[in-house]
Amino acid sequence: MPRPIRAAISASALAHNLALAMKYAAPAKTWAVVKANAYGHGLLRAAKAFSAAHGLALLDLADALRLRAAGESRPLLMLEGFFSPQDIALFARYRLTPVVHCAEQIAMLEKTPFEGTMEVYLKVNSGMNRLGFSGEGVAAAWHALRNMPRVGAITLMTHFADADGETGVEPQLKWFEVLVHGIEAPRSLANSAALLRFPELTRADWVRPGIMLYGGTPFAFRTAAEIGLKPAMTLASEIIAVQNLEPGERVGYGFTYEAPRPMRVGVIACGYADGYPRHAPTGTPVLVAGRRTQIVGRVSMDMIVCDLTDIPEAGHGAPVVLWGEGLPVEEVAVAAGTVNYELLCALAPRVQVVEVP
Repeated sequence: MPRPIRAAISASALAHNLALAMKYAAPAKTWAVVKANAYGHGLLRAAKAFSAAHGLALLDLADALRLRAAGESRPLLMLEGFFSPQDIALFARYRLTPVVHCAEQIAMLEKTPFEGTMEVYLKVNSGMNRLGFSGEGVAAAWHALRNMPRVGAITLMTHFADADGETGVEPQLKWFEVLVHGIEAPRSLANSAALLRFPELTRADWVRPGIMLYGGTPFAFRTAAEIGLKPAMTLASEIIAVQNLEPGERVGYGFTYEAPRPMRVGVIACGYADGYPRHAPTGTPVLVAGRRTQIVGRVSMDMIVCDLTDIPEAGHGAPVVLWGEGLPVEEVAVAAGTVNYELLCALAPRVQVVEVP
């Protein structure tokens, strides 16, 4: 039989989370963000579950072509646009909407012939200082695009750096309005955090939720359950061995954990090669036989050790939940000093994925 680790992906949870996002977004339209293999949930699987979305947003041209080959006919927003002039003909042929964020892309569009017309998103740098035009470059880019006969509708776009934090969105919104003054065009502003926290300010014409679609909260101060989200991925395994420790005996590489008392520990068939964070410390929560306990010692490539001392009924074959149903991924992420996004996206190809209702 296969190694007993699997990721169960719930189509109904994905659809539920999208419906909640669209409720916040209405009457704006919704791009469902499916980049990074739909945050580890499977590109085609997520696209099907997000059938109610008005369009899908992603990064890689190869993924967009996979979607088109699978029969996906909705708009596809390419969040980093095209990377070379050779991409442009494919963008036009497959009706892909590029985000145009730099002068070099505008030059490519000006010099590269293509068939038909292409809608574009014009990325405005409102203070995050990653991608986008700033200062006088915004108006210059707008006019350049407007003067290209094969460029169709243009939507203005920006991205918030701290919608989930103390700064919020208002400083960036104010600067965005200064930068786009005098430009009349549809707008796309909100990510998950902005949509949930500042819907009236940021829903505009199109929203772009990501993490919330997969059941993760974008906030440190508000849980997914409080928002009404459902976990779409449950990473589960089993206990494959049990050890009994005497006080002073140690566990795992580097002997980083020493038993303070007589202990019973279990070995879980999961490790960093499965996508579990190697830096998760002793104390990171885990569910065994439906009861909460903690990992002890260092995470190995293929195994994790957990404390079974107070779960006497759990032995070889006992079910384990690493995150998901019953154990929010955020709790594991916080314990490991990272974010839920990273854990979901890091699911390894060797983990069996099963679809559940």
